[in-house]
Amino acid sequence: MPAADKIIVLTNCGSKKEARRIARVLVEKRLAACVNAPAAAVESIYRWKGKVETAKEFPLLIKTTRARFPAVERAIRELHSYDVPEIIAVPIAAGSADYLRWLAGSVK
Repeated sequence: MPAADKIIVLTNCGSKKEARRIARVLVEKRLAACVNAPAAAVESIYRWKGKVETAKEFPLLIKTTRARFPAVERAIRELHSYDVPEIIAVPIAAGSADYLRWLAGSVK
């Protein structure tokens, strides 16, 4: 099973509740096979509107396919509270054939 069409989409949410809601919607709508939502917040340091800010955020690791990325991006934008949410796709270079097959079948 080729990995080339599989991706992990990264985003951060302002609350655990928001992260869970986005994760659930993505999986329920078959836009993602699996979303990891770590229980602990991470500290993010970033520049926003000319100032350096610090915030606690809740990351999501979204496993999906390149073909589903536009719909995943739309869903995140619709559900997210940020003006400019992080939405970054990272290619999966390799993975177990069984897992990649399951991933592909879960988003059809």
